[in-house]
Amino acid sequence: MSDPILAVHGLSAGYGDFQALFDVSFALEEGGLLGLVGANGAGKSTLFKAILGQLPRKRDMVHFRGQPIGHLKTEVMLRLGIAQVPEGRRLFPSLSVEENLQLAAERGRKGDWTLRRVYDLFPILREKRMARSMSLSGGQQQMVAIGRALVANPAVILFDEISLGLAPIVVSDVYAAMPEILKSGVSAIVVEQDIERVRAIADTLVCLNEGRVVLSGPTRDFTKAQITTAYFGE
Repeated sequence: MSDPILAVHGLSAGYGDFQALFDVSFALEEGGLLGLVGANGAGKSTLFKAILGQLPRKRDMVHFRGQPIGHLKTEVMLRLGIAQVPEGRRLFPSLSVEENLQLAAERGRKGDWTLRRVYDLFPILREKRMARSMSLSGGQQQMVAIGRALVANPAVILFDEISLGLAPIVVSDVYAAMPEILKSGVSAIVVEQDIERVRAIADTLVCLNEGRVVLSGPTRDFTKAQITTAYFGE
């Protein structure tokens, strides 16, 4: 049996004297989509920061393709094959859509995801390619953020709250691209507040509550009621 593409083992992390994560463990299988849920403050974004090396963690707490990477710095992660679509998107406001994408492509790996393929995935970005990124709608900015991750040709993408602040119809448009992304061979972890949406798209589910894993396994094994109970810690 092959190693999972990304595995977290007994991960504990925090900010100074404040511990935010306690002994977190889970695995993302090759080509899979893992849904990460939990209330605000549960530790979801902190978990992403720890995986990406933005917080201190031990060498063996994070593995990529079976190899420990917990000792590696943040700037190595993109070249290794792990990209992020961060909460709030964090685009370069002074750059155009195309310049944001080109910059990510130059920093990432070579592969099948090109600017042209991103424009095929999100046709509106082709029309807006010369516009400043901050002149776009929230949904279009999110498409740029996803495209920026894709053109780096990662093996894994960490999607942090990609539907936050977006209208439901826009969220549906963004999620409509997910099958094409997964079909390309990318594995993904998606942080999402909408339990029903997670149940619809995720192979595996992990629920955090106060920095601890309180539910983990194949999504089909859990009812909405079970997930909701774990989510709110009832």
